[in-house]
Amino acid sequence: MNYLPNVLFAIILIVGIGYFTKNVKKLIRNIKLGQDVDVSDNKSQRWKNMTMIALGQSKMVRRPIAGFLHVVVYVGFIIINIEVLEIIIDGLIGTHRIGLKVLPTSVYGFLIGAFEVLAILVFISVTIFWIRRNIIKLARFWKSEMTSWPKNDGNFILYFEMVLMTLFLIMNATDVHFQELNSGNIISQFIAPWFSGLSEATLHGIERAAWWLHIVGILVFLNYLYFSKHLHILLAFPNTYYGKLTPQGQFNNLEAVTKEVKMMMDPDADPYAVPEDEGEAPAKFGASDVQDLNWVQLLNAYTCTECGRCTSECPANQTGKKLSPRKIMMDTRDRLEEVGKNIDANNGEFKDDEKQLLDNYITREELWACTSCNACVEACPVSIDPLSIILDMRRYLVMEQSAAPVELNNMMTNIENNGAPWPYNQMDRLNWKNE
Repeated sequence: MNYLPNVLFAIILIVGIGYFTKNVKKLIRNIKLGQDVDVSDNKSQRWKNMTMIALGQSKMVRRPIAGFLHVVVYVGFIIINIEVLEIIIDGLIGTHRIGLKVLPTSVYGFLIGAFEVLAILVFISVTIFWIRRNIIKLARFWKSEMTSWPKNDGNFILYFEMVLMTLFLIMNATDVHFQELNSGNIISQFIAPWFSGLSEATLHGIERAAWWLHIVGILVFLNYLYFSKHLHILLAFPNTYYGKLTPQGQFNNLEAVTKEVKMMMDPDADPYAVPEDEGEAPAKFGASDVQDLNWVQLLNAYTCTECGRCTSECPANQTGKKLSPRKIMMDTRDRLEEVGKNIDANNGEFKDDEKQLLDNYITREELWACTSCNACVEACPVSIDPLSIILDMRRYLVMEQSAAPVELNNMMTNIENNGAPWPYNQMDRLNWKNE
């Protein structure tokens, strides 16, 4: 018996899964570079959010056309890949369609038939996505940040899915024994005539080539995920679980600042008392680089699908300002990847590269253009929160660099001096009634 194909298959499988595991570890390492944050509360609501949003696609279908097509691709691609289990078993032990040996022909035929129907639906949906992206050219796919790799990445994913679905159908159409069963070949029976006239040996060769290319393509696609926006098919689940549960308009307060304010408001507090944490280094207010953000925000960055729904809903972007919530997430991920590569190149230690997220990636103009309306947060189909990153970076500008815009500084000065945002003495506030 020739074991060479089985050995080759095992090597390819081990290399593919091994490389994927290596990248997953690197991904987890990068996310853990963020500050710790407690998201262990309200587990029941978190499980519900993950089930409804990630699994149920509840926010995706708010845009019916794209939502429906995405559900088809999502469900179809996941279910079809159940057949990968059969391919792996066949590849390792040298069988052919092991499912026929362990399942009744009718059951096996039903499963493969369902897979074929889903495969053609996925192919059609992906084709429509390609048309929307490249021919119709929907505006949100052609924003300034969607150039070069981000634009090509979206198309590469569509091509991958088209090829994998095509290989699956060709594999079934050229499998003479499977076609003779006349069970489960719902779609492939119409493709089989394309290969009529070929010898059985040639058909077997095509079927084997499609089989090998299909499984190798799946492993390549699996490892492509780390470098692609398609990483969201894995991270959407933890991201929606750890998503924000508090009301969208509720901002977080810095504990150190809260303590100071409470002390100021306490008439019994000793202004000369030594703080309990005097020996600790003062915390950095806000964020200027990815290490200052919390790990959930970094998870958000890796989960971003680059769909652009956030940017298309952003009122600042709609009025021509430079702010794009999608770009905020893309920049955060790019900087985090740069930091990760720095660590890899320096034996696990980050060496200052004289760069940071602020200014080198995200400009101050972008940050101050945000109206903090939460439209981007509401629009995101996988619970990403670009606003939290914007606010943390603005907090750094104000509290660490005193670099708030002149208008904001004037407002804060007026509040301090006059108890209101306006530059009028409290005694003069009602003067307008005499005009």
